[in-house]
Amino acid sequence: MAEGLPGKKHLVFRQSAEMDEKEIFERICKGDERALEFLYKKYYRMMTKMVINNSGTEEEARDIYQEALVVFWQKAVSGKLVLTSKMSTYIYSICQNLWRKELDRKKRLSNEEKDLPVTFDTETEERNKIIARCIDQLGETCKKVLMYYYFEELSMQEIADRLGFANTDTAKTKKYKCKQKLDELIRAQYSEHDFLD
Repeated sequence: MAEGLPGKKHLVFRQSAEMDEKEIFERICKGDERALEFLYKKYYRMMTKMVINNSGTEEEARDIYQEALVVFWQKAVSGKLVLTSKMSTYIYSICQNLWRKELDRKKRLSNEEKDLPVTFDTETEERNKIIARCIDQLGETCKKVLMYYYFEELSMQEIADRLGFANTDTAKTKKYKCKQKLDELIRAQYSEHDFLD
């Protein structure tokens, strides 16, 4: 639902721009998606700015905000949400928590990458040849994942879309496992000397 929010009509609620938070919240609790769209546009800049100012991209900020609104929507329509603060404060806290979790996940992945013994270095043609030869020995899916990521420099979302993975997390996990297999092949077939200039 949230994915479609930006593309909906922009004139909705123009005449009700001064509608107070209580009315917006009541409408959302009743399942009024137009009220949610109004809320999405009203707080978009505030919420995405928090992510962007904390090492995030515009795309990541939008995804986090949309995910936060989905959480807010689900709790509101369930009838179990009792607001003790402004809606903006509540949604902002959800965005903060979601982004903190994403940053922690990125940090873990980064540390895992650092632990890998063989890193890609595309500075020399010989290294590329060695890596490409070993990639050819992997399964078809691994071959595509690694070629897309390291040589075509596609994003995880693009790789997930091309290979039909459920989401970017699946693509990242697959890339990590394939990279481990590749490292094992390289260590088995080539000495460290092959990677020296």
